Amino acid sequence: MEPIKIDGAFGEGGGQIIRSAVTLSAVTGKPVEIENIRKNRKIPGLRPQHMLGIKILSKLCQAKVEGLHVNSTSLRFFPSEGINMELSEDVGTAGSIPLILQVLIPSVSLMKTSLKLLITGGTDVPWSPTSDYTKFVLGEAFSRIGINFRTEIKKRGYYPKGGGCVETYITPCKKLNPISLLERETKSTRLFCSYSKIPREIVENEVNNAKAILEQGGFSCQYSVQEESALDKGFSLLVFSHDTSSVTGSDIIYQGKMTGIGEFVAKKFIQSDIGIDIYLS
Repeated sequence: MEPIKIDGAFGEGGGQIIRSAVTLSAVTGKPVEIENIRKNRKIPGLRPQHMLGIKILSKLCQAKVEGLHVNSTSLRFFPSEGINMELSEDVGTAGSIPLILQVLIPSVSLMKTSLKLLITGGTDVPWSPTSDYTKFVLGEAFSRIGINFRTEIKKRGYYPKGGGCVETYITPCKKLNPISLLERETKSTRLFCSYSKIPREIVENEVNNAKAILEQGGFSCQYSVQEESALDKGFSLLVFSHDTSSVTGSDIIYQGKMTGIGEFVAKKFIQSDIGIDIYLS
C-alpha cells in the first residue's frame, strides 16, 4: 500500500502534525509519509521526544520506519499488527513526556492493545502540557470517550536536565463514546502546584494570588502544593475543573520568572466558560 503523503509544513508546521499522523497511521493500519517535518521551527526536523514517541509506537504496532533520526525532515511509517508490551524508555534529555504520551495513549488504546511504560525525561517543560494536565485534564476527557490510562508521576523533571520519571498503564478501548462538552457550569476548581529549589514563600505567594483571582471570579478552589526533589529549579501550576458538560484546565511552568505566574494561570482559566479548553480541543 502506498503511504498517504502529508506536508509537515502545513499550518504552524510543528510537532502536532507528526503526532497526529503516526497516531492515525497506527490505528488505521495505513502507512504515512511526512515531508518538511517541523519546517517552521527554529530547529527543523525530528527532536529526541518525537523520535522516542515514534520508536515506542513502532514497537507496539511492529512498524517499519524510515527516516527516524535526529533532525530528519522526512519520515515513512508502515504499521502492522498491534501487540501488548511492557517497556522502560529514556528520552535522554528534558524532552516532553506528556507530548510522547499524546501519541501513545490513543494509539495503544484504539489498537485494542495494552502498554505498561516507565519513561524518563521532562515532566513539566516549555512548549508542552504539564504532567498534571495530562493526568487530570486529558485523562478525564479520554476516559469519557472510552480511552483509559493510569499515570503516576514518580519524579519531576524540569528543563534543562530532565530526569523526571512517569509510569503509565494504557488499556484497550472497549467502546468509543460520543461526548458533548459545551459550557462550563461548575464553580468548583482544583489547583495543583509542584516546585523544586524555589523558596516556598515565593511559591505560596503565586498560589495564593491564583486562588484569590479564582475566588474573585466566583470560583471555589481546593489546592495542593508539593515540594519535589528534582535536578533543576522548577515550578508548575495547574487549575482545572470537571462537570457533566465540561473538562477544562489552565497550566503554566517556571521559565526564569516567578512574578505573575499565579495571576496568569488563573485569569487564563476564567476568561472563557466554554466546555473545553484551547489545548484539549
